[in-house]
Amino acid sequence: MRISAAADRYGLLPDTIRSLTSQIENISDPRYVRALGHPLRVRILAILEERTASAVELSRLLHADIGVVAYHVRKLHQLGLIELERETRVRGAIQRHYRAYERPRVSEEAWGQAPPVAKQALIDATLQQIHDYGRASNAAGGFDRADAHITRTALKLDREGWEKLAASLMRVLAEVGEIEQEVRDRATAGEAGELDDVGLVMMLFQALPFSSPRPEGYTDSHIADGD
Repeated sequence: MRISAAADRYGLLPDTIRSLTSQIENISDPRYVRALGHPLRVRILAILEERTASAVELSRLLHADIGVVAYHVRKLHQLGLIELERETRVRGAIQRHYRAYERPRVSEEAWGQAPPVAKQALIDATLQQIHDYGRASNAAGGFDRADAHITRTALKLDREGWEKLAASLMRVLAEVGEIEQEVRDRATAGEAGELDDVGLVMMLFQALPFSSPRPEGYTDSHIADGD
């Protein structure tokens, strides 16, 4: 079925097409790499993972052209990363509000079997979100608390050391989940204090030292842009 650009100008697919769109369930799906291939799509996904929004609302939040945002919303929907949650009528026009699907869960086995291009696409998108998340939060005073924390540590580890550190971080993540559940329980019981939005980032990876040559094709955007 052919859809004119005018009919689908704001990323709005008719029901007959929308019903053919399936959710992405693993990172090996080629659509996942395509979906994460543009920085604006990554930013749109980050917002739609937190809340429901229309293309108009997204364009305001991102300070981006409505036509460009609508195009990427359409692509994300076609590629199966977001779903239509509701429709509203505003001054005679219909606005469609989208929400991101839950991200594909990746087991250690699935990660090991995923093609490198899929892994790199996912990591690049996540690093972009971390960059945007951290810088905006910093500008808003997010690191002003005395017990806020940020650390970058370069280590030399053998296989046993790596495995011990990885296991230690998994225990920390499990404890984080327990702490958050305790807060939910207190909130449900009306016993929680004021709730703040809190960011936590953990990364463990084989590092390329700053003094080492960059991989072929790698470009530091800040240097390239003269920032």
